[in-house]
Amino acid sequence: MQTTNCFHCGDTCTGTPITFDEKPFCCAGCKTVYEIFSSNDLSYYYDLQEAAGTTPKAIEGKYDFLDNEEIISRLTEFNDGAVQIVNLYIPTIHCSSCIWILENLNKLNPQVTNSQVDFPQKTIRVTYKQEGISLKELVLLLAKIGYEPYISLEDFEGSKKTTDKSLLYKLGVAGFAFGNVMFLSFPEYFDLGSSAASGGEYWLNKYQDVFRWLMFVFSLPVVFYAASDYFVSAFKGLRAKILNIDVPIALGIVVLFLRSTFDITFNLGSGFFDSLTGLVFFLLLGKFFQQRTYSFLSFERDYKSYFPIAITRLTPNGKEETVPVQEIAKGDRILIRNEEMIPVDGKLTYGNAQIDYSFVSGESEPVSKKIGEQIFAGGKQLSGVIEMIASKSVSQSYLTQLWGNAVFKTDKATAFQNLTDSIGKRFTIGVLSIAFLATAFWLFYDPGKALNVFTAVLIIACPCAIALASPFTLGNMLRIFGKKKFYIKNTQTIEQLAKIDTAIFDKTGTITTTQKSTAHYEGMPLTPDEESILKNTIRASNHPLSRSLYDLLKEQDIITLDEYEEHIGNGLKSSKDDIKMKIGSANFVGKFTTENLMDTSIYISSNNAYKGRYVFHNQYREGLSSVFKNMSETLNLAILSGDNEGEKERLEALLPKLTPLYFNQKPETKLNFIKTLQDQGKKVLMVGDGLNDAGALAQSNVGIAISENINVFSPACDAILDASKFQQLYQYILASRKSIQIIKMSFVLSLLYNCIGLYFAVTGQLEPVIAAILMPLSSISIVVFTTIMTNLLGRKLS
Repeated sequence: MQTTNCFHCGDTCTGTPITFDEKPFCCAGCKTVYEIFSSNDLSYYYDLQEAAGTTPKAIEGKYDFLDNEEIISRLTEFNDGAVQIVNLYIPTIHCSSCIWILENLNKLNPQVTNSQVDFPQKTIRVTYKQEGISLKELVLLLAKIGYEPYISLEDFEGSKKTTDKSLLYKLGVAGFAFGNVMFLSFPEYFDLGSSAASGGEYWLNKYQDVFRWLMFVFSLPVVFYAASDYFVSAFKGLRAKILNIDVPIALGIVVLFLRSTFDITFNLGSGFFDSLTGLVFFLLLGKFFQQRTYSFLSFERDYKSYFPIAITRLTPNGKEETVPVQEIAKGDRILIRNEEMIPVDGKLTYGNAQIDYSFVSGESEPVSKKIGEQIFAGGKQLSGVIEMIASKSVSQSYLTQLWGNAVFKTDKATAFQNLTDSIGKRFTIGVLSIAFLATAFWLFYDPGKALNVFTAVLIIACPCAIALASPFTLGNMLRIFGKKKFYIKNTQTIEQLAKIDTAIFDKTGTITTTQKSTAHYEGMPLTPDEESILKNTIRASNHPLSRSLYDLLKEQDIITLDEYEEHIGNGLKSSKDDIKMKIGSANFVGKFTTENLMDTSIYISSNNAYKGRYVFHNQYREGLSSVFKNMSETLNLAILSGDNEGEKERLEALLPKLTPLYFNQKPETKLNFIKTLQDQGKKVLMVGDGLNDAGALAQSNVGIAISENINVFSPACDAILDASKFQQLYQYILASRKSIQIIKMSFVLSLLYNCIGLYFAVTGQLEPVIAAILMPLSSISIVVFTTIMTNLLGRKLS
């Protein structure tokens, strides 16, 4: 009787299948999901992968607890009354089709504004409008299309999910079976069963068949439980027409099991159950080692200690102090300046809050908040200075998640990862070809060795070591850079940094430091009211010159401004009572004469009347000349500054000859300048202060923000460099290049190992069990090699 498979989930249809649109379905749930996809123009889901769906379950009344506001507030990571963001664990995510449909939830319900899948973690982060769809309705929608979330008490309490111990259980089963099968195989190893002695045969000969069938029994949980992940992975890869590295492994296990079962059934021998269980055990042992190593790297790269983000905390007596953001505790009073990110959840206590939550939710419309209302971490203040009371301590991992938010990821793809994937795919095809050719040869020359050769080739030449070289090398470099106060977003950034051939620098706040700047005032004296408005206006700004001048001015009472505006690249506007002030560039405040305008200055006007200016004496970062001299040996350099040419002669004396200097550059001009270079085939590094350079940082291949004592955290940048490590910038670039060389050396080592192993396997000199031991050892050796080499490289960094 011919079986019919469900068009949606691929399961066998028991009984009479439900037919709809000339397609069979196993149940009404699968038929409904197909209707939903078809009516919402999502039928491309089935083109990605045949029978990719899962059977939806009946869940009526199961999620009624999601009507409780307290539970909703605990489960959601962001909830401002209009937009909610929730992270849900979905165990049934298993393929590219799942990712595609889950990241297109907005087509099923337009109230879902964004959905991002983390495939390794099997989670989805959904941003949705609360008025249009509730959390309960969202969960029901996911369950209806076959992706029911798993929500537990741990999620409600905010605790960490327990570690998946399934690999440990499988390793235990495989190890137990391997030990027993080896013990039962001793008579076969020493040929005791067929030996004779005075008085008759060995008693072992009488139980030989029992021992062999016991080995068969011990192999069953190994094949059907411990090795199940390899079969599932290989099947999904083949179904998606992808030849992954688990295909030859699964094939080897199947061949060993079937051949061994055939041998003992027809009494042809003891089979290869020892090799089979040993293969699975050592494969899982290598996998366990990899998992533990990844966990170690993840722990070492704890982002709580990574970002040099500082925030201004107000002491009980009203003094301002700069502290690391992770030191903020519940109940602290925090000062948030214009364009500064809110680091913790809390309540607004002072000022006019216009908060841009696009960093969190993707919604670009600013949200107004009144005193006493809740404000959330990740928002950016857009209208002057505000004060807040922290309602919880800082969750740095939350800010890390924001930094990696796919909304802000630009197309900075690397070719090196594609190279790794390409090598793995071609290697697998090569291995299968060699295995079949070698087996065909031995079937003709010596059939007794054919199976051993086939399985040994499949096992020894698995490209696992090649696949491990890149993530372990770059992962360890990520950790090392972090310890050296160079905080990189991800491993792809290291790959890109190794390829750059052009470096562009901003001037103010990047190659200059505000720590030692001095300034003097030229012009008409300011009235006490004007001095107070000036101090309170620049108090709200995060521009390096504003911060420097704020520290130099005398103390003033804190007042609430009637109006405040910051014009990026130009200056500040504010008003209080009947006084309106402009603070910024000469043109911005209405100073149109060219006399003495070449100095770095902040100009001031009051009620449209020019008052005067503060002239700054820039202090360049220590070691600037040596940094540029060293970098100029291998990189093209340039300065892009928004300031005037007042420092041109001084810079020409400090920098290598013929270094291009461009002044009066607006933010959009910097971005276009970098884009022009990229159109010429250049790989561009942009180093800025993270404020006015956001566009240029995002456009560049690698954007590095220099951090001093202010909050420069920016989604546009790829890395944050502590200002104290500016002199080591070129060392970090060279270290990135050397890490790529380490990966290439690992490739060579892996290929060399595989060539040697293949020689012994093809010539029939390598037993499958030995190959099973050597394969994970090769992976471990690559991990050890990359770890040692990157640690040696890290020691050379100061």
